[in-house]
Amino acid sequence: MKGAEALLKALEREGVEVIFGHPGGAIMPTYDALYDSNIRHILVRHEQGGVHAATAYARASGRVGVVMATSGPGALNLVTGLADAYMDSTPVVAITGNVPRALIGTDAFQEADVTGVTMPITKHNYLVQDVNEIPRVVREAFHIAATGRPGPVLIDIPKDVQLAEFTGDFDVALDLPGYKPTTKGHPKQIERALDALEKAERPILMVGGGAQHAHGELLTFAEKTGLPVITTLMGLGAFPGNHPLWLGMPGMHGTVAANRAIHHADVILAIGLRFDDRVTGKVSRFAPHAHTIIHVDIDPAEIGKVVRTHIPIVGDARLVLKEMLKGAKPLRLAGWWRELEEWRTRYPLRWKPKPHLQSQEVIRAFFEATGGNAIVTTGVGQHQMFAAQFFPVTRPRSFITSGGLGTMGVGLPFAIGAKFARPDELVIDFDGDGSFQMTLQELATVVKYGLDVKVVILNNGYLGMVRQWQDLFHAKRYSEVYLADSNPDFARLAEAYGIRGIRVERKEDLRKGVEAVLNADGPVVAEFKVYHEEGVFPMIPAGGAAEDMIIEHPEEKEEVEA
Repeated sequence: MKGAEALLKALEREGVEVIFGHPGGAIMPTYDALYDSNIRHILVRHEQGGVHAATAYARASGRVGVVMATSGPGALNLVTGLADAYMDSTPVVAITGNVPRALIGTDAFQEADVTGVTMPITKHNYLVQDVNEIPRVVREAFHIAATGRPGPVLIDIPKDVQLAEFTGDFDVALDLPGYKPTTKGHPKQIERALDALEKAERPILMVGGGAQHAHGELLTFAEKTGLPVITTLMGLGAFPGNHPLWLGMPGMHGTVAANRAIHHADVILAIGLRFDDRVTGKVSRFAPHAHTIIHVDIDPAEIGKVVRTHIPIVGDARLVLKEMLKGAKPLRLAGWWRELEEWRTRYPLRWKPKPHLQSQEVIRAFFEATGGNAIVTTGVGQHQMFAAQFFPVTRPRSFITSGGLGTMGVGLPFAIGAKFARPDELVIDFDGDGSFQMTLQELATVVKYGLDVKVVILNNGYLGMVRQWQDLFHAKRYSEVYLADSNPDFARLAEAYGIRGIRVERKEDLRKGVEAVLNADGPVVAEFKVYHEEGVFPMIPAGGAAEDMIIEHPEEKEEVEA
């Protein structure tokens, strides 16, 4: 058995069924062995598309996503996706080929120090120099990627190691003395947290992506206590978006009710989130009335990193919530809920009717037509925020977007990965005309594998979010954001790939267009021409706080005092 065959056998032993990738010279021995393997390989058109697809596969399934690439440019094309997976705590194993060991460090053809490059954006990485180490490395890589705070791990294997004769053992013991994540919360800290909640007058429960796997316990805990629930962008779906306890998303483009609740809360229970700057705004003005912040996270490095934590609980969200449920009691929050309901009723998410088609009404139309029963992926930009606002997610692992890195172009490859993870579900990619064009070549992957994904492009002819900031903060000096003069005809572009293309330009055609997309047999690229001056509101300006929240465009002169 050669090293390449040993690699694939080790992957099979980890339960790998799907690998996304693109071949090349330094990884060719492994692709040769793949020819006889039971593992399904998905040929993407660019390595970045492969790593994003692997990320979405992991996010949608709860399993480790796997991507493969060759050395040099192939491996380096994974960098953005690995950074994205790292920031959003997604378990991905990337396998790259490298030049033969004797050529490493000589600037050989297609050589790059991929382990050096990816060290800051992976949980761990390996350069395999002994063929018999392959089973151990693979087992460790999957364990590290999927346990503790999940994240990407890279395995770099020189070509001659892939070709070397394997004489080792696959039954290797997992021995990582320096890696022992704490999963059970400290009982005394849990007791302190419950006591603080019981004494609170205005408590809230903030939930991040680290609680996606704890959705059942989370729902039970919230309903038992009556706590108002706020979910971050990455936490959407961890708690049902149609539940009466849900206040919405916090932060820069969050709801008024959620941001006001944070501002006035006296106790905050935060589970599986890292207090990102888009959530906190100016940290010194974040939650000024909170005398107690309880932070539950499996990564101790996150606790106290951004905001002061009074009751830290290091542990797995699901296990901690199970313990908290044992002592949880209904809380007396009638007065607090009256305030929350007033904010929620007075300031719902809305848009002002205009003669032009608007992104918000397109997304809402898809939500109403599907009842919210879809996996939603997005690119990055205004459409991303509109989707988060107007497509309430009711199930875990069903809203897949780039939160930490904010990677344009992820929408389409995310949809591909999600469809392979959950093939029987409807997958909709809400994308922007700018974001979509960064990875549109993956339409070929959609065609090759007959993937029934629905791509909905909200085409406003601009890099919309950049334009919005230039509008608000740069005196309307629209520098290098206009796309309409060079955008393709997206419907005809889809048809060139053999995909059905749909174009909707008028408001009166919206419902008919939505039905055409959803009723189509197979993949669709639907272009909706939307209002080019639309903005995402509410909005807290960068570096601001809840007191600075703008409900609508300043020219419409509506602001909210916290």
